[in-house]
Amino acid sequence: MAWNQIHFAVSSDLAEPLSDALLHHGALTVSIENFDFPGQPEFEVFGEPGYETSELWPWCTLKVLIDISNNAQTIMQAACDELALSETPAFQVDTIEDQDWVQLTQSQFEPIQINDRLWIVPTWHTPPDERAINIRIDPGQAFGTGGHPTTQLCLNALLKELTPQSEVLDYGCGSGILAIAAAKVGVKSVVGVDIDDAAVSAAIHNAGLNNVSAHFYNNQDWKSIQQFDVVVANILAAPLKVLAPLLSSYVKPGGLLIMSGLLAKQTEEMINCYSPWLKLTQLSQQEEWVCLMGKK
Repeated sequence: MAWNQIHFAVSSDLAEPLSDALLHHGALTVSIENFDFPGQPEFEVFGEPGYETSELWPWCTLKVLIDISNNAQTIMQAACDELALSETPAFQVDTIEDQDWVQLTQSQFEPIQINDRLWIVPTWHTPPDERAINIRIDPGQAFGTGGHPTTQLCLNALLKELTPQSEVLDYGCGSGILAIAAAKVGVKSVVGVDIDDAAVSAAIHNAGLNNVSAHFYNNQDWKSIQQFDVVVANILAAPLKVLAPLLSSYVKPGGLLIMSGLLAKQTEEMINCYSPWLKLTQLSQQEEWVCLMGKK
């Protein structure tokens, strides 16, 4: 089966209304991307809860997927009429042939070497080093494929601090990589918690792939008052600030809190936020991301 893809440039104020109108008139999907003017500098558009950010680029490219039997001009005209636009933007139409989408998706994920002893390996790949600790995952089910610097920072920090008697909490576990790594190294117990049911399901699935014992829970269902030797949280700055009293309470006296998901420029703010409970210091940095650690 093939599809047609319409693509055209539009100002940012029209991008979302026009996307909605196109979907209303038969588009299957619409994506909004940066419009690449020749010689134009890149505009970074990203954010997190609690931090203001610009919503879109000044100019955007809309890519609109439609059934090959539908007429692109008719759909574009109907969407523009709905918004009472004076003219229809100039657009191009390309045909997208059917592919083996599973194979295409899998080709985007390769084994990732974290350090000399640890690899993250998608299930369809053979581990490059059978002697290493190989964490097998199905990428794409939830946050955490091992490719992001914050995951790698947390993994390296975590593995240096674990002992066979460590009780570990992975708060905001995503796909479970940090918890599974701890379990594979060999610790007393591992718990992973997340607010997303899909993440919890993915973590349980990935733990099964690795034949490790780790317990994963939705945050709303987990009411434990247990304390842990090591608490690791790879999330974002805003929730890390909100969670400061709670995460600190999960750390045993003498225990460690390891966190990432932070930009280097957010380090001082986070250290100050946690200062009533423990003293955080910057442990490592990769690109613009940092990992902090503190002892209670």
